[in-house]
Amino acid sequence: MMTSRGMSLRAVYFHSSPYTSIEAKQKVIDLAKKLDGFAPGLVLYVVPFTELQESMIEHCEVKYLTILMRRYMMRIAEKIAYQCRSGALITGESLGQVASQTVESIGATNAVCTLPVLRPLIGMDKLQIIEIAKDIGTFETSILPYEDCCTLFSPKHPQTKPKIENVEAQEAKIVDMAQGLIIKAVSEAEIIEF
Repeated sequence: MMTSRGMSLRAVYFHSSPYTSIEAKQKVIDLAKKLDGFAPGLVLYVVPFTELQESMIEHCEVKYLTILMRRYMMRIAEKIAYQCRSGALITGESLGQVASQTVESIGATNAVCTLPVLRPLIGMDKLQIIEIAKDIGTFETSILPYEDCCTLFSPKHPQTKPKIENVEAQEAKIVDMAQGLIIKAVSEAEIIEF
């Protein structure tokens, strides 16, 4: 949708080896190959995310894991965006589809970004998104049953209406180690060009 408005794309995928499989990574590479037909010159960054996740799991309350992971993903994606001279971040969020896509969670995620965050699917329901995926040929690949780093570490009862001060209090528990882990994740990202 954004390429139809003239945007070139860089894609960022967070991989949590050994918790996520090589098949999960290959699924994302295959999806990126398909998207390259719509976004020629697409570059995929495969970011190692395991150490940051383990740090969150060890030190933070479980109910905040989803929002914490998303905030750190956005920080990392933004660092990559600045390196590439990108002008915005784009996500595939659809309001209310999952716990991390409530207005409150989206607000808590946005709070860590300085670049604009574009969400072209925000008002669509799951069926509309599936139809688009079928139209562009990504649906069959996207439903392959490989878990991603968020699914694996999703709490049973995630915080769906997080208050920023509570989220920041959780982040304060890992702030000293997190900055170094963010830099490491960005510097160790595998870059795949199509």
